[in-house]
Amino acid sequence: MEELQVGPGDKNDPIYRDIEAKSINGFLGLGIHIFLLPILNIILVAVGGPSGILLIITGPLWFLMWNSYVVVNPNEAVAVQFFGKYVATLKDEGFRFFLNPLYNKTRVSMRINNFESSKLKVNDVNANPIDIAAVVVWRVFDAAEALFEVESYDHYVQIQSEAALREMSTKYPYDAIEEKDIGGTTLSSHQDIVAKELQMSVETRLSRAGIEVLEARISYLAYSTEIAQAMLRRQQASAVVAARREIVNGAVGMVELALEQLSAKDIIELDEDKKATMVSNLLVVLCSETDTTPVINTGTLYQ
Repeated sequence: MEELQVGPGDKNDPIYRDIEAKSINGFLGLGIHIFLLPILNIILVAVGGPSGILLIITGPLWFLMWNSYVVVNPNEAVAVQFFGKYVATLKDEGFRFFLNPLYNKTRVSMRINNFESSKLKVNDVNANPIDIAAVVVWRVFDAAEALFEVESYDHYVQIQSEAALREMSTKYPYDAIEEKDIGGTTLSSHQDIVAKELQMSVETRLSRAGIEVLEARISYLAYSTEIAQAMLRRQQASAVVAARREIVNGAVGMVELALEQLSAKDIIELDEDKKATMVSNLLVVLCSETDTTPVINTGTLYQ
């Protein structure tokens, strides 16, 4: 077996990587296995040799050879060890035969798996407690690394995915409520950006275990129950302020347009006091949340 020598500068590099295993077609091996010993005995008898001795020597080996067969399913790998020493990995699907019957064979699924983390309570960058969970889509791409570099690669995926999720959630705010967060990346509104960063972070952690991360995405996100109501009121207040700002901006534009058209068309001449009164009335009408009731002046403008 080829083993990678780990030096001081590459302590994080895996020691074990997949090596292609050598095997033959299982049906060909079955033919050789079944008919080889009888043919050898026939030959020995024909030439007058001691067939009994041959049976004593090869008989146990003939029965042991039944351990040489293995069936490899699609998207499956079989890691082979010889008395604890890693030899190679067989990935050729079908019925296969090893020449060495003493190999210990361990199956590793290379199919795509889903892992959904539990809901984690963490603090975002503004120290607001939030509940967050993620879905990680992964598969094993190197059977030797998955088996021999970590204790249990399924458990390793779970722990490292949750650790990456915790780390990422502390870097961003839940939402752009603080002024400093406006225009930046948030967990709630930039899910694609957050998903890509989470995928890269999880894949970096799992690469030592021979695992490829196909996708990682937040599946649940909410403020923790103890501050949920307060943050909801804060969001509502921010929405009201933003709506008021838009209404005022629109109303000022309409008042300005009205004054310009009245002046341009010489409909009426207004002094500064009358302009102030007109602006005040228009702003009240345009910015009011309820329908206004006009008061009709039947006299002159100066009454």
